[in-house]
Amino acid sequence: MVVLPPGYNQEWPQRIQAKIPGVEVKIFPSTVEAFNDIKNADCVYGEVPLELFKHATRLRWIQCYAAGPPSSFYHQALVDSDVVVTNFKGVYHDSVGHHAVGLLLVLARGLHTCLAQQSRREWKPLKAAVHLPDSTVLIIGVGSIGSEVARLCKYFGTTTIGLDPSLTEKPDYLDQLYPSQKLNDLLPRADFVVLTTPDTPSTRKMITTARLNLMKSTAFLINVGRGSCVVLEDLVQALRSGKIAGAGLDVFETEPLPTEHPLWTLPNAILTPHIAAYDAPYIEERKTQILLTNCERFAHGEPLMNVVNKQNRY
Repeated sequence: MVVLPPGYNQEWPQRIQAKIPGVEVKIFPSTVEAFNDIKNADCVYGEVPLELFKHATRLRWIQCYAAGPPSSFYHQALVDSDVVVTNFKGVYHDSVGHHAVGLLLVLARGLHTCLAQQSRREWKPLKAAVHLPDSTVLIIGVGSIGSEVARLCKYFGTTTIGLDPSLTEKPDYLDQLYPSQKLNDLLPRADFVVLTTPDTPSTRKMITTARLNLMKSTAFLINVGRGSCVVLEDLVQALRSGKIAGAGLDVFETEPLPTEHPLWTLPNAILTPHIAAYDAPYIEERKTQILLTNCERFAHGEPLMNVVNKQNRY
């Protein structure tokens, strides 16, 4: 096994070898240093760029370093190959799910406006808050994070609608479940639209002016998935014009968000710097346990956890 950046743990070779005696595990701080060894590797942790992948003639499995990596991870040679890719789906569900619901609650109660007024020492009662039991939350992407968002929203009495390309059996925490093709039909019904989607060919630039125009003028957009899913220029226009009421964003098309970007100064936008899962407890051990389980399964020829459909990128 070859271990590559990013995000590897120096303890992994020892822990893998304790589980599977006889396995050889090598860590390489850069892909350049791995060129000589990659041709003998049966499996890899990390990212295998095209120039390195061409030399990995024995490679059968890649453990991706993330739950939803950037689109560059899935170069066409990897997608077309027989190499199995697994990811870290499920390790971020609580941290990112809680962040999404936190943004939802702040927007629903108008707390972002209160904070601005506090900085000006201004006592000014707000308009009525959103009454959550009367509201509908549309969750785009009902994976582990989207499921956590839906589960928590049910505690506040909201109607939860899930939109997912592969989930077919409705879980208890969803009131309704639809395939992804129903997005345009469902946007007008939602008071909150929560994106938890990865960066895939079908989700890139998913939220544009045309779809923002389908939302209620009182609705809020929340994105904790990938920045590539929302065209920020279109979102700025919708926020400025009042096409939608507000937005809570943890991810952006360009990161870091440029200091001159108009989003910084919009009073109906809440921005957090891609921190929903930053330094969250238990993440590293959760990743380690998935990696160790998959190493054992790979060694014994058993089905792996979290296998990705490479065409779909999830």
